[in-house]
Amino acid sequence: MTTIAIVDDDPIVCQSLQTILTATGTAEVLWTANDGDAALAGYFKAPSSRPDVLLIDIQMPVTDGITAARRILARDPAARILFLTTFADRDYIAQAMGLGAKGYLIKQDVSAVKPAIEAVMAGQVVMGSDVLGKLTGGVHAPYAADSPSGDEGALDDALNERERDIAALVAKGLDNRDIAATLYLSEGTVRNRISAILDKLGLTNRTQLAIRWINEHR
Repeated sequence: MTTIAIVDDDPIVCQSLQTILTATGTAEVLWTANDGDAALAGYFKAPSSRPDVLLIDIQMPVTDGITAARRILARDPAARILFLTTFADRDYIAQAMGLGAKGYLIKQDVSAVKPAIEAVMAGQVVMGSDVLGKLTGGVHAPYAADSPSGDEGALDDALNERERDIAALVAKGLDNRDIAATLYLSEGTVRNRISAILDKLGLTNRTQLAIRWINEHR
């Protein structure tokens, strides 16, 4: 069974999520914490305490979620971190995804957590349309500083026409199947093209690609 840890400054939120995820058979909760420092201590306490997925909030006392995630990823680049927060601020979203997080969810519908965890375990990056929509008006400076995206405005020069077509559709939130249908390609070809685009741009996931495309074409 998938193992998770939950970090939220509200103990009731931690308990509620633990109850729901355990009752639905979604995951085994290894531990919970209420601030970033406690999250770091819990994560690195022992190899067995490292969860498959770490659910973490943004604003917390002592050490915030962004800082805690950055420190965890610095020591364990393979960590799967999924932000779950009430804050839909563009800067927070951009910073979180720029770190290499596996997703960003807004605390509106708890039922979305289960499929999000499953998607992350399947190797996907989760960012709902409501979150992506927050970026369509432009990404603030913190993302540009944290992103490995290179010089602003260089995206079109770096990609060929077909790669630009694919990047634009990724930015619209289409999955590989829909992109393949739109461009009359196979899903395998789309998957390979996206991997090549990420390698070319020095990005780690398709969400960073979407954010950069939006940033340069707003």
